[in-house]
Amino acid sequence: MHRDADHDEIAGWFAGRLTEDWFTTAPEVRVDREEILVVGELADVELAKDASEATRAAALRSRVDAFREETRGQRMEVAEDAQHRFGRTVSWAVRIGGEERDFTTLAVPAMTRLRMNERATLDTLVAAGVARSRAEALAWCVKLVAEHESDWISGLRDALVAVDEQRAKGPRPN
Repeated sequence: MHRDADHDEIAGWFAGRLTEDWFTTAPEVRVDREEILVVGELADVELAKDASEATRAAALRSRVDAFREETRGQRMEVAEDAQHRFGRTVSWAVRIGGEERDFTTLAVPAMTRLRMNERATLDTLVAAGVARSRAEALAWCVKLVAEHESDWISGLRDALVAVDEQRAKGPRPN
């Protein structure tokens, strides 16, 4: 997502509003037209060097679950204030052990018009059991493009930021 005009204000608001002991670094704030996603880094768990992957996975899951439960009331209050102020839904995620785990995120409908051959592709994914519906198949396709073309998508996002910066330097209409 490229940065919109509100991004810096929103990120600053969250930096000032959130409890300092929640995350090990300043939270990452992602913004689009419908949603604000706050992603905070949790302290990694300390385990014995010979701990199994199952032990590590359980410890990470437990740390995330504990944070989620312990901060629920405060997060709901912050989200309500932000939603009133910025007119967007607030969602939460954490990063721990190199993985990002979403608690709450929106699933926003995206209307599209598809031709017969495009619908046939989605219907094939549904018939094969890859997806339960055309909507889920389309979401799966978007995830696949993002995963396999991440460098290209990142380049497009960087280009959009550069366009926004140049636009801000340009003349203002009366």
